[in-house]
Amino acid sequence: MIFVPTLTHGDVTVRSIRPRDASKISRLLKENRSWLEKWEATVPGFDGMPPVGDMIRGILRLARKDQVAPFVIEYRGEVVGQVTLSGLSFGSLASGAVGYWVAESFAGKGITPLAVALVGDWAFTTLGIHRVEVCIRPENEASLQIVRKLGMRYEGLRRRYIHIDGDWRDHFCFAITIDEVLGGLLAALLRGTANPSLADIPEADRIAARTPIR
Repeated sequence: MIFVPTLTHGDVTVRSIRPRDASKISRLLKENRSWLEKWEATVPGFDGMPPVGDMIRGILRLARKDQVAPFVIEYRGEVVGQVTLSGLSFGSLASGAVGYWVAESFAGKGITPLAVALVGDWAFTTLGIHRVEVCIRPENEASLQIVRKLGMRYEGLRRRYIHIDGDWRDHFCFAITIDEVLGGLLAALLRGTANPSLADIPEADRIAARTPIR
């Protein structure tokens, strides 16, 4: 089983999700429904989301199988969101995908880039992961700014890639390998040395993402 640590920089902490976090997360999700629902993963053929307690127990079962590393994000000791390293693969691939959300009232404070950097550096240095990716809906401009701040490299458009908000949605994919950020994601973020232009999206892909598949 992957040991999910507590990682902190300044006012931001990421730590392992716990069953007793269910009430806090459930409250946040309800309060931020209109802010989050257009970005939430859904399951084809099912309406609504399962109870948060069930989701936490399910993700912890996957963590025991080394498939996922689930964190909550705290800001000044208050739970404000989640960041999850999922799709973990070791050996010759050694990769994982990062997903995240934060409550609307805490957006724009630089919390999410810090949380992703902390988890990414941990994945590189402790788990031995070689590559971390983030996939983002083309409409999610706030999230697209996060990968720019982290200097993640644009890899391409994935058509109808993840079931989000009731349908299969296109995603832009970004990635970074340990070779590209030898000093660490957090250090590059704090120094401002990450290259945002690496996340530039070709206009052809932006147009394709606005064009329905027929």
